[in-house]
Formats: sequence, structure tokens, C-alpha cells
Amino acid sequence: MTPFKAFRDQLGKLQRLAQPYFLPLDNGASSGQFLLLVVALIAVVVGFTLLLLTAVMAASGAWIPELQARFLPGVPQQVASIWAGPYGKVVMVLFGAGLLCFGAARAKLRQGRWLPWLLLGVITLLILVINGINVGISFVARNIENALVAYKAEEFWKIVAIYAFCLMLALPIRALQSYLIPKLGLMWREWLSERMLGRYLTNRAYYVLNPNDESVEEIDNPDQRISQDAASFTATSLSVTVEIISALLTFFSFIIVLWSINDTLALWLLAYSVGGTALIVFASRKLVNLNYQQLKLEADFRYGLVHIRDNAESIAFYRGEQQEQKEGSRRLGGVIQNYNKLIIWEALISVIQRSYDYFSRFLPWLVIAPIYFAKQVDFGVFGQASIAFSQVLFSVSYIVNNIDRLAAFSASISRLEGFQGKVESISGDVAAQSAADQDWAASGGESAAESPDSILVSHVDLVPPRSSRLLVHDLSLQVGPGQRLLVVGPSGCGKTSFLRLVSGLWPAAAGRVHRPPVGELMFIPQKPYMLLGSLREQLCYPQSTERFSDGQLRHVLEEVRLPDLVHRYPDLDIKQDWPRLLSLGEQQRLAFARLLLNSPRFVVLDEATSALDVNTEKRLYELLVQREMAFVSVGHRPTLKDYHDTVLELDGSGAWRLLPAASYIFGQQA
Repeated sequence: MTPFKAFRDQLGKLQRLAQPYFLPLDNGASSGQFLLLVVALIAVVVGFTLLLLTAVMAASGAWIPELQARFLPGVPQQVASIWAGPYGKVVMVLFGAGLLCFGAARAKLRQGRWLPWLLLGVITLLILVINGINVGISFVARNIENALVAYKAEEFWKIVAIYAFCLMLALPIRALQSYLIPKLGLMWREWLSERMLGRYLTNRAYYVLNPNDESVEEIDNPDQRISQDAASFTATSLSVTVEIISALLTFFSFIIVLWSINDTLALWLLAYSVGGTALIVFASRKLVNLNYQQLKLEADFRYGLVHIRDNAESIAFYRGEQQEQKEGSRRLGGVIQNYNKLIIWEALISVIQRSYDYFSRFLPWLVIAPIYFAKQVDFGVFGQASIAFSQVLFSVSYIVNNIDRLAAFSASISRLEGFQGKVESISGDVAAQSAADQDWAASGGESAAESPDSILVSHVDLVPPRSSRLLVHDLSLQVGPGQRLLVVGPSGCGKTSFLRLVSGLWPAAAGRVHRPPVGELMFIPQKPYMLLGSLREQLCYPQSTERFSDGQLRHVLEEVRLPDLVHRYPDLDIKQDWPRLLSLGEQQRLAFARLLLNSPRFVVLDEATSALDVNTEKRLYELLVQREMAFVSVGHRPTLKDYHDTVLELDGSGAWRLLPAASYIFGQQA
């Protein structure tokens, strides 16, 4: 990919990430409209600044003329000349056009979108004011040096007072700007993280992405992308945008000052800065890939440490410290190896940057000295030229001075946009599959329309995602209300995979699966999910805690033979590390309590009683039968068939059998 094409691709990613907050893409807005509003915002701010400056000059001239004459010498005349010439009229025309653009886009700037635009406008206004003060300071510095050379003490102290006045104006403006930029970034981060989190948890995208599968490197560490990368992106985007606007305004302001001193100096500056920027961009292309890889490796290393923390007891039982250290060292080694390459390239670019900075200090002297010795300019021009030259050079050399930061920013853009694109792709695939299933059901496919409240599997081939292994071929069965199916077979034959298919986690490679409506089907795994919350939240999950009373919660705990849990924790709102405090058997009973509270009509059980004794297992299945729930179970215990009416036997090679549970004998396979 050529550098230009890569840059254009990166801009497209940035636009897809940044624009929706300021101008939502889902209401028909285009990138052209977004850029038009940005230009309109600048036009409005410039026009407002001119009007504000004119009003301040008029008010100060009318109320405090002495202050204006002392601290703003020449400014009223400059403002008057702007209005007398064509510039004032052009600015006002652009000001009006900018307001019209925002008026035309008012229907698209709903849902709180006005506030970020307003804050951007205020920030741009502050940049303009600061830039104007900086230009004024360059003239103040010139006059100070001339007063010193001429030994004019009275004039010197007067100019110093003006300089102090400029500083008093600039400091609160800088402070307000330093607050508004991160504040807007925080608002943007909240919106972006909420948006990504919502999409991540929609249509089971979090499950499809499977962040624990390191062989799939397309989307790694979604947690880091939603939290750390989103925070970095919003903060850096705003700071970079503000800095670019500031650099452009600084360039145009001081290039005029520099050109008024000497046009040769201005031309030398442009040639020098363009050449230096081209050199540094060429040398830093490697930084983008290295920064991208560093983010991934750091996240992998951190995930490994979190994994050790979450499985501390299991590791301790196995005495697996040496193996865990080996794996942690492997991940750390990847971080160190990549960072070694990163610091080499950063050092190389730092040398280029410093050389660029050092040589730039000589240029004003080399150009100004001949005309000064020829007595064509005064001594103060040296100071003013140095200030103007450094300001213009700094603005033009923005890329040079921030290349490492921009490289890291580019990496975060790629990671976030890749995550966003993948999640949206998953949502689109799920929506398309859901629509196809609805069309199939509506057309009466295999009596689906006649039995909408059933689990119906029609001519299904089951193949795990990212695999070519056929586990089940041409399977057809139906589990209606009150029916109970037991799935058996040797280890690895696809029993749990079949449950994933029934629950909607995996798609069918061929055929169709019809499921009951959402909320009518619940899945209970062998190791129940324990959320980060209170005992009340554990029991009610995924329902609201307000739905059940304390009496209902305590009663259901007694039903599943967990009365001691009520005695240990009489306060149901207490929060504990439940996976560590409760044994697997207690967790499985708590999962059944959660199941009874939710009361779905269909249940899918994946060895959900494997850690329980036979009597407790019998008690729990009897509770399901009493409530007339239909269920599909996976298990290896022969006692399980007593609670089912049909057995589905799988052999792992695609073949299967449906047999009556009463006549099925464990261990006798066809």
C-alpha cells in the first residue's frame, strides 16, 4: 500500500470513528456535510471574534480611553482598517453562511449534538484570541529590544507594562482552554465507550469475537479497545485537532509578520520545514506498525496476569507456578522484544528531530544579519524575526515534533475502527440470519408455524465455527412443551456443541433451527456464571432485582437445598467473591435457584448437576418436572434417563440415534 493510500485509508477510519458523535451517520449525514460544518464552525468563530473585538474596542474607547491608549496601542486603528477594507465584509459573509449551514443541519444535530459543537467553537475562539495575543507579544518584544538598545528607560517600562497586560489576558484563557479540551474529550469518551459496549453486548458479539482464542488475531483484547483505546483515542483526537487548528492559525498569522520583515526568510523557512517534514515522515513509517503491535502485546501480557489472578486457587492446587511463570515470561518477552525495536526507531527519529531543531536556529541569523549590517532594519527585528520564525517553524513542523504521538494515535485508530467494524459485521450477520429464520418459520417450514413454542431442529448439519469437522449430519427432532431430551455420547462427540446450536450460540452449517421466543429458553452450563454483584443479583440474574421479594429469594434457596447460604449471608445485598467462596456444587444449586426464579418454559442443561450427589440431583430435576418445564440435558450418569422421555445418542462422526429413554441402556452403542 502506498503512503498516500495508507493515509487516505486512515482518514476514512478516523472519520467513521469520530463523525458519529458530532454528526450521526445513521441519519443520512455524509463526510462532506461533516467537513462543511467544520469549515462553517471556523467561519462562525472568526466572524464572532471580529465582532467581539470590535465591541471591546468600542467599549474600552468610550469608557476607559486611557487604558486603550496605554495597553492596546494601534489595535483600534487595525480593527477600523479591517472594516474599511474588503476583509470585514468577506468575514461577515462567511459568518452568515456558517450560521446558515448550522441552521440547515439542525435536524441532524439532535440528541445532545449541539453541546460538542458549542464547546468546539469556544475552544477555537480561545485559540484565535491566544494567537492574536502571541502576535502582539512579538511586536512588544521587538519594541523592548529597540528601547533597550536606545537606552529609553521610560519607553521600556511602558512596553513592559503592555507585556504584563498581555500575560494577564493570556493566562486565564489558557486555563479555560486546558479545562474545556479534556472535558469535551471526557464527554466523547463516555459516548463512544457506551456505544461500543452496547454493540459489543448486542447479538452476542462478545461471544462470537471469542477474545480468549489467540489463534484468531483479527480482534484481540476487546476489553482494552473499549476502555484504554477509546480513552486514548478521544483525548488524542481532540488535542491533535486543537493543535492542528492552532498550528494553522499560528502559521498564517506569523507568516505575515515574517514576510513583512523579509520575504527571503519566509521562503527559506517553507523550504526547510517541508524538507524536514518529508524526511521525518519517511523515517517514521515503521513506528505505526511497532506501536500497533506494542498495544496488542501489552494487552496480552496484562490478560495473562489477570488470568493468573482469576485462577489462583486452581494454579495453587496444581503447583503450576513454574508453568505460569514460563507463560508469563513468554508474553513479557514479546513485549520487551517489540519495545526494543520501538526505542531504536524512536531514538533515530529523535536524532533527526533534534538536528532539525538545532539547525533551524541559525536560519534567522543568516538571513537577517546581512540586511541588519546594511542598516535596512533595526535591532529589534532580530528578536521579532526569531519569535515569528520559531512560531511558524513550530506550526509547519507539527508532524515532525509529534510523529511518535501520531504513530501511536494511528495505531489506536486502527484498533478501534477494526473492533467497531467487526462488531457491526457480526450484528449484520446475526440480523440476516434472524430474518431468514423468521421467513422460514412464517412460510410454515417443517411445521414451525404450527408449533411456535417448540425447539425444532430440521435437517441440520453441525460444524463448529472455524472448523471443518462434521459433528452431526442431517439431524431432525422436536422438543415440545413438557418434553425432555437427554443427549449422550462419548466425550468430544459434540454434545455441548449441540446445546450451543439449540441455544443460538452457534449457527447451523445446513438446515434450520427454530427456538422459543427470547426469555422462554435458558441455558445452564456445567460451571455456572457468577457475576460481580450481590447475592440478590446472583439469584435474579438476568432479571431485575426489583422483580423478586426477599421471601421469594430465601424460599428458592431452601428449595435447592441451600438454606445455610441464607444463614451465612442474611443480608442478600452483600457483595462477595462468589466463585471463590462457593464450591462448584453450591454454584450449580444457585444456578438452579436462578432458573426457578426466571421460570422459562424451556431449559438447556450442560452437565448442570455433575458436582452434586444423586439425591440432590433428583431433587432439582423433580423441581423442573413439577413446574412442567421442557428441558434438553447433557450428562453421563445413567440416573439421568429417569427424568427424560427421549435420548439423543451422538457418535461424533455425524451419525445419531433417537431412542425412548425407558429402553435406553448406557454403554450399549450401535
